[in-house]
Amino acid sequence: MATEAFEDIVADFEFLEDWEDRYRYVIDQGKTMAPLDDALKVPATKVDGCASQVWLHPRTDGGVFTFDGDSDALIVRGLISVLRALYNGVPVTEVQKVDAPAELARLGLNDHLSAQRSNGLRAMIERIRQVASEAA
Repeated sequence: MATEAFEDIVADFEFLEDWEDRYRYVIDQGKTMAPLDDALKVPATKVDGCASQVWLHPRTDGGVFTFDGDSDALIVRGLISVLRALYNGVPVTEVQKVDAPAELARLGLNDHLSAQRSNGLRAMIERIRQVASEAA
């Protein structure tokens, strides 16, 4: 179960020949995100378990899950952008059904991220799932 925005990323990845191009693509995706307002970069929005500074600001307006995020690392900003494509617009009651590891595996991310980045990505997914669960 992936959103149309995530399917667009999957389709783009199919055209990219090597991991370097895909890595740049993820970074470019992060660069297109608006920065998170500094007022939202507080301990309550900070994600523990990430090597970089990461903040996620989730919302569940009208039963639909969305979030914004930011990081001090370009690749992590890109990963946040990919997660936004995966989760934004999903009904809050459906967030738990998204198999993020399987969807991200379609991009080959698991094979090309460092252990620290992979742990951080898992921490972001867990935060998303936790917030959605509490809202549902």
